[in-house]
Amino acid sequence: MKVAVVGATGLVGTKMLQVLAERNFPVTELIPVASEKSVGKDVTFKGKQYKVVSVEDAIKQKPDLALFSAGGSTSLAQAPRFAEAGTTVVDNSSAWRMDPTKKLVVPEVNANVLTAEDKIIANPNCSTIQMVVALKPLHDKYKIKRVVVSTYQSVTGTGVKAVDQLFNERKGIEGVKAYPYQIDLNVLPHIDVFLDNGYTKEEMKMVNETKKIMGDDSIRVTATTVRIPVIGGHSESVNIEFEKDFDLDEVKDLLSKAPGVVVVDDVANLKYPMPLDAHEKDEVFVGRLRRDESQPNTLNAWIVSDNLRKGAATNAVQIAEYLMANHLIGQGVEVE
Repeated sequence: MKVAVVGATGLVGTKMLQVLAERNFPVTELIPVASEKSVGKDVTFKGKQYKVVSVEDAIKQKPDLALFSAGGSTSLAQAPRFAEAGTTVVDNSSAWRMDPTKKLVVPEVNANVLTAEDKIIANPNCSTIQMVVALKPLHDKYKIKRVVVSTYQSVTGTGVKAVDQLFNERKGIEGVKAYPYQIDLNVLPHIDVFLDNGYTKEEMKMVNETKKIMGDDSIRVTATTVRIPVIGGHSESVNIEFEKDFDLDEVKDLLSKAPGVVVVDDVANLKYPMPLDAHEKDEVFVGRLRRDESQPNTLNAWIVSDNLRKGAATNAVQIAEYLMANHLIGQGVEVE
């Protein structure tokens, strides 16, 4: 498998290289790609150094797979060019997610929609990914009517500049600003740009992407997305109204058996999911499971996951693993 990683020097691109190595994805040839200013730099993969090349050079090499994490404008411009060269693109930006001709995939939820004809596949928003992994088994059993979600999102979701801002502020150092306000010792109810309806783009991503991934436009979703001064992962308070009533023990059993989910729900011993515990892990952690006592058939849950891994890099690599295992790209090499 000849694999290009586009945006290889960024936070998510670096994590993609790490995840490809950890999961032993069968990379026979790695092509790290970045912007012109990064061409010629070295990146490390499995202990070896590789030179960063330009998009033009990468397309000429006709990779089997290209994992993109280089922003929406780059994806819109370059992903079709890779696809025309026969490359299967898994794109981490928002560029293609709501395009009706493109699949939006979380492998635990809807990998079965993928075919060999899908040359550009969209990786969903990080906060949407972790939520739908937990929602899927519950929707199958009880049918979800409505979801109310409030997020507590890590600065790593914004990128290196935001991480630098947080730690500079913590040390009292003036430096680059990713946010319009201080983030240390503060909370910003503002992720991405504000839209005409008063919601942010991030909030509407969660609304629209959830319906597309779950394959059910009847699910009503409302979201408030918030940036908090943590690294390690995103957290979500999720209120889920079902058509059918549920048994709490059955909910815990369904979630504990669901792919990619770990239930951490033992309040007697103060066990619940936290970003520190999710950091550098691929699972979605679910806890604080309890019945909403204000209305029927409604569950409260707390969902935490590493946004750079399951929320981005790992999900993209899992899509590639599914494509390979099902002979949809490459030479049909089986992936364990």
